[in-house]
Amino acid sequence: MKSIAPRDLHEGLGQGGLTVVDVNARHSWLQARVPGAINLPPEFDAAMLPADRAAPLVFYCSNPLCRKAPQAARKAEKLGYADVRVMSAGITGWVGARLPVESGEGTR
Repeated sequence: MKSIAPRDLHEGLGQGGLTVVDVNARHSWLQARVPGAINLPPEFDAAMLPADRAAPLVFYCSNPLCRKAPQAARKAEKLGYADVRVMSAGITGWVGARLPVESGEGTR
């Protein structure tokens, strides 16, 4: 499983074409998320992800001990997505790195 550090993800966001998926509970996503991240439940399906299976995906959950992001990334790989990574630091690592966050209602 490929991983990506919060700062590297932040740099990648500026280049576009990257889908960031927060698999935390909706109330956590509403509190703080990576800018532009979509919130998906663990039981997501391919219709909830980009149609282009070569598109880069990054999954994250709450912290390095959380297993939801790696499980979701493996599921995306099984669905045929080729460029899948996990930000294992989670949103706590993102916030700890003092990177910008979004909160409140937004993209799903």
